[in-house]
Amino acid sequence: MKILYFTDTHIRGTTPKNRKDNILETLERKFNEIVNIINLKNIDFVLHGGDIFDRPDISPSVVRKFAMILNNIKVPIYAIAGNHDLYGHNPNTLHRTMLGLFDGIELLKLINEKEKIILEKDDIKVQLTGAPYKYGIDSDRNKASYIINEKDENVNYAIHLVHGMLLDKPFIKGIPYTLIDDILETKADITLCGHYHSGFGIKEFNNKFFINPGSLIRITNSLKEIKRIPKVLIINIQKDIKLDFYYLESAKNGEEILDRSVIEKNMFKNEKMIYFKQSVEASQDFNKLDINHVLNDLSIADNIDKKVKSEAIKRIEEAQIEIGKED
Repeated sequence: MKILYFTDTHIRGTTPKNRKDNILETLERKFNEIVNIINLKNIDFVLHGGDIFDRPDISPSVVRKFAMILNNIKVPIYAIAGNHDLYGHNPNTLHRTMLGLFDGIELLKLINEKEKIILEKDDIKVQLTGAPYKYGIDSDRNKASYIINEKDENVNYAIHLVHGMLLDKPFIKGIPYTLIDDILETKADITLCGHYHSGFGIKEFNNKFFINPGSLIRITNSLKEIKRIPKVLIINIQKDIKLDFYYLESAKNGEEILDRSVIEKNMFKNEKMIYFKQSVEASQDFNKLDINHVLNDLSIADNIDKKVKSEAIKRIEEAQIEIGKED
């Protein structure tokens, strides 16, 4: 059984200010290369780790381009929703989104939380589960989305997809995250993660694999992203598990496509402030501002009542949906 995994494609029609290329054309080339890899490597199943789109109400003309490409993939595609795929970080809004449309017309299959899917090929059975991004997924009090407590007796291996800030070491203060060390009790043999764009590669603990290959597209222009080459993961399961990264030939050198002058201009600012500035500049108007920063701030605020947080998130979700209707 061969499985291809990739994540954080952030399909969008507009190019961020910090990139020199046309991001839509770049994404098309990368998706077409993945289709070729699937055929060349005789892939049986495709998995996506979330943030397929950069916003839940992406332009229909852009959606059409990638629907046509995905339609060329003749093997099953399974995916989970990322924070950019949803309104207000709420998986219950999926039916209103373009990702929900892809699921509805069966271009791919969205994995529901607590759902078990069995993949079969050549006497190999794999239990597949997934957890979409949701508000509080990286809370100190809740790691349940990352942990699989049940593994069917009749399967050879268990794979779990999750879209959250899973890391191998501590991160920037003030940003919620989950460490691999915190979820080692999971019964999943392979935990596939996204969300953290730089990725952390393959980590093995107690005969379990934790993997984030990094985002397929480079949005920020940090020095780390300039050096990183986007890649996909190929999982070959026979009697044992073999893991290999495949670096995309269509991915250009970071210095060729990412504007280094922005790094130099903001060299004394922290990464969070740079990302916020780029989000504002990339928006055509403030109605289209990425609200994820506000939601992240809400998730870590200790001085706000829980009911107030819940009401704020509900209103943000409703506002995003209304703005989408106006577009």
